[in-house]
Amino acid sequence: MHLEETTDEPKVYSWDKRDKSNVENFIIDGKKGETVSRLPGTVNGEQIVIQNCQDSNIYIFDHIATVSVDDCINCNIFLGPIKSSVFIRDCKQCRVAVACQQFRTRDCFQVDTFLLCGTQPIIESSSRMKFACFSFNYKELEQQFKSSGLSIFNNNWSNIHDFTPVPEEDVNFSYIPPESTLSDFVPVPEGAEFESLQLSPDPNASLVPQTWGRRRKLSDESCLVVFFNDGSSAERAIRLIHSLKAKNPQCVLVQSKEILMEPDDSRRVFESESYITAVQGGPVIGLEFNCDGCVSLCQAAVVELMAGTTGLVFVSQSAEAAEKQVEAFYNFADMQMGI
Repeated sequence: MHLEETTDEPKVYSWDKRDKSNVENFIIDGKKGETVSRLPGTVNGEQIVIQNCQDSNIYIFDHIATVSVDDCINCNIFLGPIKSSVFIRDCKQCRVAVACQQFRTRDCFQVDTFLLCGTQPIIESSSRMKFACFSFNYKELEQQFKSSGLSIFNNNWSNIHDFTPVPEEDVNFSYIPPESTLSDFVPVPEGAEFESLQLSPDPNASLVPQTWGRRRKLSDESCLVVFFNDGSSAERAIRLIHSLKAKNPQCVLVQSKEILMEPDDSRRVFESESYITAVQGGPVIGLEFNCDGCVSLCQAAVVELMAGTTGLVFVSQSAEAAEKQVEAFYNFADMQMGI
């Protein structure tokens, strides 16, 4: 018998160059009815493989390079910030919480995902998939986001691309109701080893802003608010989101983006010369709010927020102008991010 030579290279994992005794830290295989956890500092930007698990709880409270999840059934999986991609294959009836740059599923059934994704999430040959905005917090999460290069404002969780669509009356994915919380799907682990993490599934305490996404808007009126980088823009954006939510619960944050803009981009989006210098200071943060009377509510909230400061903020001046500004800003953002 003649055997042809093959040029296929064996898979190379990030731990192949590491101490072999630590490999088990990065491969979670064949767990049945177990709870498995990795605490901050135990993964530290390495690759994780999860496979052949059933009826198990898996928690990775650390930043990760990439993750693959294969052949898992009825598992609850929490994944800390992922610098690159997560690929979920041949899984069914699982609940997942993940923050990543790229998200993809293939041959999956009934996977519910609370997601932050820096690019457009992709599903392929998958059905009865459900999605919601990533909603969680713990002590080290903010630093782990920074280590992974993820922005809490760049979340495309609802902008799903289905590679294998079916007729419209029977779509392969839907959105989890907004009143649901992550802890309704993925239980928060208990025990002494987790106490110091200060785990919180409360959406109001989430590090990632809670966005409405592509669900049907509740109002015809939106407002665009853009913070220009002056060292405090991210903090102010978060404060505005919380302030509007607390005082006007009907006002929802539809979407957010953190992007770089050039002077020509500023002219085109804002139709003004006033922001040309400001956009050169670094990434800008754009927020779209939606509710009846949204423009006046946002204007009042920004005036209160910026009192006594010298920072520059753009706020739509009318509902009519806001409609064009929201479209211009987010079309530009999506083009820049390749979405």
